[in-house]
Amino acid sequence: MKTANCKEIKEFVFQGFSNFQEHQLTLFMVFLALYILTLAGNIIIVTIIRIDHHLHIPMYFFLSVLSTSETFYSLVIIPRMLSGLVGLSQSISLECCGTQLFFFLGFAITNCLLLAVMGYDCYVAICNPLRYSIIMNWRVCIMLASSVCATGFLLSLLQAVVIFRLPFCSSLIEHFFCDVRPVLDLACAIPIINDILTLIISLLAITAPSTFLFISYILIISTIFKIASAEGRKKTFATCPKSKNTKDQDQLISVTYTVITPLLNPVVYSLRNEEVQDALCRVVGRKSLS
Repeated sequence: MKTANCKEIKEFVFQGFSNFQEHQLTLFMVFLALYILTLAGNIIIVTIIRIDHHLHIPMYFFLSVLSTSETFYSLVIIPRMLSGLVGLSQSISLECCGTQLFFFLGFAITNCLLLAVMGYDCYVAICNPLRYSIIMNWRVCIMLASSVCATGFLLSLLQAVVIFRLPFCSSLIEHFFCDVRPVLDLACAIPIINDILTLIISLLAITAPSTFLFISYILIISTIFKIASAEGRKKTFATCPKSKNTKDQDQLISVTYTVITPLLNPVVYSLRNEEVQDALCRVVGRKSLS
């Protein structure tokens, strides 16, 4: 347990990218461009899946939920980060910081759990195709999507409440948003329950879905290689979406999962998928004719 002289803290101040002071305008332009691309990519995916009835199947339903979650996930972090890069206020009240941490964690955990659900959907489609429509009916899909969202935000609420009940002895966050570890570093004392809770949430949100995904794809690959013909294996693979510590290091890692990952997910899981490309062509074609 860490102890220090506590004082009443009413707001935090982000250090942001102060170590890269001379590059802040460049960073602003780069992150703004990536943010616009992220929003555009995810909005296009959700719109196409909503409009084109060929994509009204479970796999694309989960993709649309993931894209929606990614959109709000980046919305929680990037606008405030961009405002800090152009010299606007770097301060944030405790209430707003807690709210940001709650939504950031909620969408992050939801995204991880959604990827596990998508892996399960792919497993059923390939390893049990004759019963796929029965197992993955719309009632089950909606229940799974609702469950992962509820679980994500319940865990994030628990984490946020536990953290912001602590007394804080410093107001300078050595980061560009309210993440768990940078905020905990400001606490006068960190009870062991906080570390235990963080570990449990990490296991539930990252380790468990990753393990489930790994097992699912091992079973999928095993099933595919049992298919006799090379052409059959190719068609089966085509049913899945396809894809062709210092403080500065911590910030680089955070930029990866808050800026880069929301941009890459629509590309990896949707925009490179042939069915989504065909649907986009159909939608664009209809708009051109009209």
